[in-house]
Amino acid sequence: MPLTKALNPSNKVFYIDNIKLLLTLLVVLHHTFIAYGSSGSWYYTEKTTHVGAMVPMTMFVSINQSFFMGFFFLLSAYFTGPSYDKKGAGQYMTDRLLRLGIPLLFYSFVLSPFISYLVYYFAKGHHITYLQYLSGYDTWIDFGVLWFVAALLVFTLIYLIGRSLINFTFKKPVPAPGALTILLFAVLLGIISFLTRVFFPGGWVLKPLGFQLGHFPQYIALFIVGLLAYRNQWFDGLSESTGKRLAWSAWVCLFFFPVFFMIRVKLNMPVAWYSGGLHWQSLLYAVWEQWIGLSILTALLSRAKRSWNTSSPLLDRLSRCSFAVYIFHPLVIVALTLLVRNWAFDPAIKLLLVAPLAVLGSFMLGAFVLLIPGVKRII
Repeated sequence: MPLTKALNPSNKVFYIDNIKLLLTLLVVLHHTFIAYGSSGSWYYTEKTTHVGAMVPMTMFVSINQSFFMGFFFLLSAYFTGPSYDKKGAGQYMTDRLLRLGIPLLFYSFVLSPFISYLVYYFAKGHHITYLQYLSGYDTWIDFGVLWFVAALLVFTLIYLIGRSLINFTFKKPVPAPGALTILLFAVLLGIISFLTRVFFPGGWVLKPLGFQLGHFPQYIALFIVGLLAYRNQWFDGLSESTGKRLAWSAWVCLFFFPVFFMIRVKLNMPVAWYSGGLHWQSLLYAVWEQWIGLSILTALLSRAKRSWNTSSPLLDRLSRCSFAVYIFHPLVIVALTLLVRNWAFDPAIKLLLVAPLAVLGSFMLGAFVLLIPGVKRII
């Protein structure tokens, strides 16, 4: 996603570009894993039934979900303030509508219908023309994976309204939070997420925007944290010791994950109890999710600042096409999964082949899209 243009290149925040690149790669893998066995909705799925494959696949998707989209909101907000200060309200809003609104319209009215048609034609066996399919198509407002862009646009509008009504001043910078403060914040965020999921359990989607409101407490909180982080220069002030402590915290949480499987088997409970409702299991999972998510996020940020603040021609090109990859990777994943749909292998085996090809194909397609005249002005 376009995150770093607001700052002068001399600031050399290469590590943020590299984090963005890693998160984009995880997005591609996340949706490929969902296609082949993990929980979640997707255009075309083949679910494995082997427990030995389902457990690590579920772990990968669950851990990803705990931090990667929240990280995107944090980084986006971090550059919102300086971009607004540089451009002013009018130009900034015009830029956001151009760079976020046009991809939303393109995905909803062009890309998503075409992907759905591929599934309808090849997987469901309805051999009709694309125009015939469109004549009966009724899901025109479908942001799909670009729900993030829609949410970011909403958050940006709220920020602009807030800036116009309230004069924000920071006379004295607040020091970057330490490990204990971050973990206490994670616990509080977990409790708020639990309460939210009583009404909007995991998997519940606000149509047609595609918002899973059960995850939005984290997204809103990290967007606000991102705004504060820039004003107080928290990224620069984040200590190495805080990053290391939270890296250990993340490992402890990771090894706790099998406990969720044991609880489910021991109590013979529905897995949906982890997703929402007035169940202690939902509270436990929500707190664990925020604890490990903020631990991973902070540890990655600390490590990246120290070790990833470098670039190369290849990394620069890959980073430049990250937003295009985010937009077009569903087309690549669906095309690949449809291509091997008739292979007589378990979906978990197909995943081993399709996942690296999905990453490679998505970045190749993203790079190609940027060669189209005028596209770079938008994405």
